[in-house]
Amino acid sequence: DETALVVHYRSSWDKGSRTSVRIPLKTRWQYMSHHRQMAQPEGHTHAVLILLPPSEKKSETSKPTVAMQVYSGVLYQALDWASLSPAAKKRGESAVAIISAKYGAVRPSDRIESYKEKINNKAMAPVVAAKLDPLTPTLIVDCRSSTYKTVWKSPAEITVEVRVSTVVDGARTVVTHMSKKTRGEITRWLLQSRSMPKSPEDLYAIVSEKYPCALTPSDGNEPWILEVIAV
Repeated sequence: DETALVVHYRSSWDKGSRTSVRIPLKTRWQYMSHHRQMAQPEGHTHAVLILLPPSEKKSETSKPTVAMQVYSGVLYQALDWASLSPAAKKRGESAVAIISAKYGAVRPSDRIESYKEKINNKAMAPVVAAKLDPLTPTLIVDCRSSTYKTVWKSPAEITVEVRVSTVVDGARTVVTHMSKKTRGEITRWLLQSRSMPKSPEDLYAIVSEKYPCALTPSDGNEPWILEVIAV
């Protein structure tokens, strides 16, 4: 039913229950306006980690070059790092980590060279863990593709996995190009938002301003799921 938004949440009164609420799309904006006012008080900043995959398409390099100039695929075109404000780039430097088949976990300004390499999850796992395990984010936004998810398992209770689908002929399906593009746009949207999300609910509030989406809570073993409809 595309006429309503389904919001899933765990009741604060009964921690063992899972509840779904259907919100008509025509009232979604009023709901989100109220939710954001409650969810994002001013004057507080929390560590957020945004996990991105690399891109198969890369710009050729003759010397080590900042990562955001090397990765040039669909996701990174949509993110459009070069056009971000200095404030958004500063956020991105501390928030974004790119999982690389060659370099492990890469920050936006880390200098790398163009490469063609498939990830060896077993060999790369300790390299990625050495960089990510010491971090203490309050929220992890997982935009990785399935190929890069098993190299590092993030804590389920603070991780939101972003899943993107597209409506084709009335049915939801995964279109790879649109999935990559939407993840890049969501990352850009987060870096440009008034304040970074502090919880899965905050993430939902911000993303739902731009895309129809639904949030399903973690069951303790699997992460939260943010299902996004590409538009």
